[in-house]
Amino acid sequence: MVSDREVPSPPGIRQQPWTPPPGATTIVLVRHGESMPEHPDHPHPTLDGHADPDLAPHGHVQAGLVAERLVAEHAAGPAFDAVYVTSLRRTHQTAAPFVAATGLPVTEVPGLREVHLGEWEGSFRERARSGDPVFLHALEAQRWDVIPGAEPDDEFRTRVRAGVERIAAAHVDGRVVAVLHGGVIGLVLAMATGTGAFEFSASDNCSISEVVVLADGRWRVRRFNDTAHLAAAAW
Repeated sequence: MVSDREVPSPPGIRQQPWTPPPGATTIVLVRHGESMPEHPDHPHPTLDGHADPDLAPHGHVQAGLVAERLVAEHAAGPAFDAVYVTSLRRTHQTAAPFVAATGLPVTEVPGLREVHLGEWEGSFRERARSGDPVFLHALEAQRWDVIPGAEPDDEFRTRVRAGVERIAAAHVDGRVVAVLHGGVIGLVLAMATGTGAFEFSASDNCSISEVVVLADGRWRVRRFNDTAHLAAAAW
């Protein structure tokens, strides 16, 4: 195979791949693997009011596949400096294969846990599947706090921004992996692009997205819902 370095380049100024500017932090956002199904007779355990299920069997497979992808990116460089997870167990379990392969330090950021869904914690999937009018209203309004008892939108945004800024401040000119939740990843990318809060809310389990936090405080999206590493899996 001929490498890029062996191909002669015509005279002139070549196009160059984009690289983060000085002072930036690259955060590779991984949505956790598929979690255990909701079942009325077997409610999920909770943590601080949040449903806290384990990964489902398929979720563990997905975690292994995304770990392989991230290990390859880590080896190719630039290398990752650390791994971040939330207080909910599905992010810890998803990160585990990658952490085992690399030995990178893991830090928990509770402020990046999933949005709290109030009275719908543990029953959200069924309500969404049934087309509950409140769920349809949430989609139209692009905010979760139309659900009874759900976390206020401004509080959700404030804690997510603070969590991202905490990571960025700790890794200036660095690159990290953050294993998070679909609602959080959607909000991060929406805030980065100035779009509606739900425009990026449909990321797949163990997909990869990427945001770069610039030194001046702006956020720039580099990837969304990359699932190439999951293509070989048969569900």
